[in-house]
Amino acid sequence: MIKRIVLGMIMLTLLSSCVSKKIYNDLENKYTDLKKENRLIADENDELHKANAEFDSVNKALMAELDMVKADRAKLQADCTATSNNLKALQDSYAALERNSNDALENNMAKNRELLTQLDSKEKSLAAEQDRLNKLNAELASNTKRLNELESMIAAKDAAMKKLKDTLSKALNAFEGKGLTVEQKNGKVYVSMENKLLFQTGSWAVGSEGRRAVVEVGKVLAQNPDITVLIEGHTDNDKILGNIGGGIESNWDLSTKRATAIVNILAENAGIKKQNLTAAGRGEFAPILSNDSPEGKAKNRRIEIILTPKLDEISKMLNEF
Repeated sequence: MIKRIVLGMIMLTLLSSCVSKKIYNDLENKYTDLKKENRLIADENDELHKANAEFDSVNKALMAELDMVKADRAKLQADCTATSNNLKALQDSYAALERNSNDALENNMAKNRELLTQLDSKEKSLAAEQDRLNKLNAELASNTKRLNELESMIAAKDAAMKKLKDTLSKALNAFEGKGLTVEQKNGKVYVSMENKLLFQTGSWAVGSEGRRAVVEVGKVLAQNPDITVLIEGHTDNDKILGNIGGGIESNWDLSTKRATAIVNILAENAGIKKQNLTAAGRGEFAPILSNDSPEGKAKNRRIEIILTPKLDEISKMLNEF
């Protein structure tokens, strides 16, 4: 009974409070900055995938050029062999003609000189192609080594994120079946919490059980200081009516406040680098199910904590190709 009275007083206080225009504008500006930062991170991820695709294309082109050079080298070797055979035949003919005619001897000598010139030219061309082939082989070996290093780094990042996902799943095992899921996809780890675990309708105040779940996430993040953390707030498509929650004007506003509330709880952990935390409100515009049913709306009302590894070393290596 006492708890209900206290809760009622708190709700009255929240309903009577009013967020000033300045605070709202500050929040709106922060939201815009966070949205830009989120877009930059997505663009960076797209650039990494694009750079990796460009490297594959360059590598394939080098392999194709290497095959062409090998074919040209084989042709030059065949031409050289044929020329050498012709030279031998002409030398034999020269020896026979020398015995019979000085004029024929002069003609054969001229032909021999021409063939020797051709042979020398072929040998120089073959040497040049061999040198080019050696350079291509060296470049291919260097690129292959860097590709292997890049693949090893990516594999290590994936293994680290899998370990992080397993650690989070174990730490949050007590909340299984209460609207909390942990999954790994696209090189990131996603911790999704439905609003039924975190918030009351129209409120951004985190309940006691939801707070415990967020604190557990914070403990794991404190052990992984190099992880970038994006907290996204999501709502269903129900419009905000009246003065719900003390002045919330839209689903954008509500989702941003809820994301910020989660950031504030995580920031209480001294082991978490505050510069790695970002709050973003997505409103109703990133649903995971249709809002045509109560079940779909319940799934869409959620907080997503998106954990991303630092990709500085991988980006630097891709720029070297």
